[in-house]
Amino acid sequence: MTVVDAHHHVWDLSVRDQDWITGPELAPLRRDFTMRDLEPEAAAAGVGGTILVQTVTVPEETPEFLGLAGEHELIAGVVGWTDLTRPDVADELARLRELPGGRYLKGIRHQVQGESDPAWLLRPDVRRGLAAVADAGLVYDLVVLPHQLPACVRAAADLPGLTFVLDHLGKPPIASGAFEPWASGLRALAALPNTAAKLSGLVTEADLASWTVEDLRPYADVALEAFGPGRLMYGSDWPVSTLGAAYGGILDATRRLTDPHDHPQIFEATATRLYGL
Repeated sequence: MTVVDAHHHVWDLSVRDQDWITGPELAPLRRDFTMRDLEPEAAAAGVGGTILVQTVTVPEETPEFLGLAGEHELIAGVVGWTDLTRPDVADELARLRELPGGRYLKGIRHQVQGESDPAWLLRPDVRRGLAAVADAGLVYDLVVLPHQLPACVRAAADLPGLTFVLDHLGKPPIASGAFEPWASGLRALAALPNTAAKLSGLVTEADLASWTVEDLRPYADVALEAFGPGRLMYGSDWPVSTLGAAYGGILDATRRLTDPHDHPQIFEATATRLYGL
């Protein structure tokens, strides 16, 4: 089975600062991480395709990522960023697709987790932008915190023609051992047929120094019960995940969290289908 890694990043600090990398805990990330760093690790892990996901909310990054996709065979798709509130967002999406590597654009994401308004996704200007994403045949990735999940549910219900993919399972509070309101919000989102989720980013929500697979299992089990393997996909969240484990270690942990019978869907088919890889 060829593995699809449905969520990773790259950055070059000489091109652009990653202003979210602050404090001693994130200090190991304050260096360049490139496709040339990832490619040998992916090959060793049996990963045959990846989805490169935006990291900062600047318009220059997405064209750069599309260009990278044209240069690196490993990249099967790009989830980029554009300002959903701009009145000409539909034209901007069309422009991105006409750029070199534009055919690799598969989805759009915004750092909703950083928005102070928990109902940001429900603003009329944002909703208009989401409708344009749907009209373009793209996916919308949700990077949110648990208290923002109710707005995700309403947005997905209002836009049944748009596929919403929840990154990192909505960042459950694994380190604290708590489940609510995260679990209720995730189940409500999963009840809508136009939603899916990534088994990604869990290690960095646990205790980085002492996490075990069993710490992650109760949260993965909630997601597996809610979404089923046909709407779940694996993502490494590399290089952020290197704070807790090596690339191959994240893949191994996710395999151990899931039933081997479900692996063809979780590790390849779901991402391939939903992102049109």
